[in-house]
Amino acid sequence: MSYKFTIALLPGDGIGPEVIQEAVKVLRVLENNLGLDLTLNEVPVGGAAYEAEGHPLPENTLKTAQSADAVLLGAVGGPKWEKIDFSLRPERALLGLRSSLKLYANLRPARIFPALVDASSLKRELVENLDILVVRELTGGIYFGEPRGVETLPDGSRKGFNTLVYAEDEIKRIARIAFDVARKRNKKVMSVDKANVLEVTGLWREVVTELHVEYPDVALDHMYVDNCAMQLVRAPKQFDVIVTTNMFGDILSDEASMLTGSIGMLPSASVGGDTGMYEPIHGSAPDIAGKGLANPLATILSVGMMFKYSFDREEVDTKIESAVESVLDQGFRTRDIMQEGMTEVSTTEMGDRVIAELEK
Repeated sequence: MSYKFTIALLPGDGIGPEVIQEAVKVLRVLENNLGLDLTLNEVPVGGAAYEAEGHPLPENTLKTAQSADAVLLGAVGGPKWEKIDFSLRPERALLGLRSSLKLYANLRPARIFPALVDASSLKRELVENLDILVVRELTGGIYFGEPRGVETLPDGSRKGFNTLVYAEDEIKRIARIAFDVARKRNKKVMSVDKANVLEVTGLWREVVTELHVEYPDVALDHMYVDNCAMQLVRAPKQFDVIVTTNMFGDILSDEASMLTGSIGMLPSASVGGDTGMYEPIHGSAPDIAGKGLANPLATILSVGMMFKYSFDREEVDTKIESAVESVLDQGFRTRDIMQEGMTEVSTTEMGDRVIAELEK
């Protein structure tokens, strides 16, 4: 069992540095308590990198990520950079990292902690014990398809276009990830497409169905994306693993996240290549940056996913989840998950509470 790991830290923009700071505190506690040897290399990314070096994904940042055992990302983007050239916007760094690291599968759990059931926008009976995993294809589809762009027509008007493309091997590899993780859960996969309208997702459905022959112990169903969006609100507990395209997964995973009470609670893992990337899904939230209001729990839980998927130390993930659950059970809340009768704490205080549980 390995005890030595190198982690690239990419704090990024907005609240990114604040939540990464709390994750680093957790990493150091784990290092001391578990006898690990962790090398943490911090480099700029996103808007911060653009300001410092003129590009959202500098060469040194990419090389540091490529040479690490795992990448821990804070968040990128903000209104400050919305008017710069599209190719230099902070979000382009994410696409560059995913492509360069060959991270074709994004795993987004939507699990609700018992103490936060009443924070969900849905009724308690709909979300109690909710535990969904969205497996989103990450490096193909309409976000990467060519041709793309905006052109001026002869009459002077403009036309924008993007291309939705999926090759059979791209579909097969993401479906295999979904079937494999489903085997470790409740052995149910829902493949989401728009096969009644889009030929590309008709192929998606065919390929997923063909691969299913290799997984007779896993139940497979198909659902159109519009119906899936509705069912996530109507009866979310019918789902176990959802596998879908890049754009559909982008939308559905954010919808699923709000079932849990706060987008600030959910981690994610991007895997497929030799180096996995882990990040909270909440974004940079520039309106609260520097105010101590950010919820660090999604980033801390992302550390758990890192140990589970990149370091093969699932027991560490379990330990972190238990610590977070204990803190929530004690009534401590950041503002985004604040409930009547609970105790509001700052970003730093929430991190300290988790550390106290880990050290018990």
